[in-house]
Amino acid sequence: MSQPPISRFPVPDLAGVPEDLRERMLAIQDRTGFIPNVFLAMAHRPEELRHFMGLHDALMEKESGLTKSDRELIVVVTSAANDCLYCVVAHGAILRIRSKNPLLADQVAVNYRKAPLDDRTKAMCEFALKVANDSAALTEDDYAHLGQHGFSDEDVWDVGAIAALFAYSNRMANLTSLQPNPEFYAMARERRP
Repeated sequence: MSQPPISRFPVPDLAGVPEDLRERMLAIQDRTGFIPNVFLAMAHRPEELRHFMGLHDALMEKESGLTKSDRELIVVVTSAANDCLYCVVAHGAILRIRSKNPLLADQVAVNYRKAPLDDRTKAMCEFALKVANDSAALTEDDYAHLGQHGFSDEDVWDVGAIAALFAYSNRMANLTSLQPNPEFYAMARERRP
């Protein structure tokens, strides 16, 4: 079975990608063994890709009250609600790595309420989903509920900002018909002899 194109829009040849972006992509390839299709597809608009990567890194890589696993969990839960194949598959793989749990990503992609999450984490997911899908309905009670679970105001900002960034990412992935790299599907899954 042949793979569909990674995007319905033109994907530049790596040699034609501006040098700063190409260097970042090659550095990712050195770490992971492949370049995630999102970078190749979004290189269709290099300036937008630069800003996307900058905001992504500012939210997903900084030190804060959220763990790296928390951040990926937010992405998978909200991306599943937004029917984003690319982000569920790609960030599901990263969640499996960061959580050291080969089952969690699939569980939360289907229904985080049935996944083995503690009350703090479920509250985080609930808030992130509200930001992603109905942010106009946020009330002080929503913020207070996260506070009761130990989230600081800065943590609440991070939860909301990650959900908001990936709402954009989900919509762009669906707009472009972005296809996940095949490598993501097998990452961090248990292998049987």
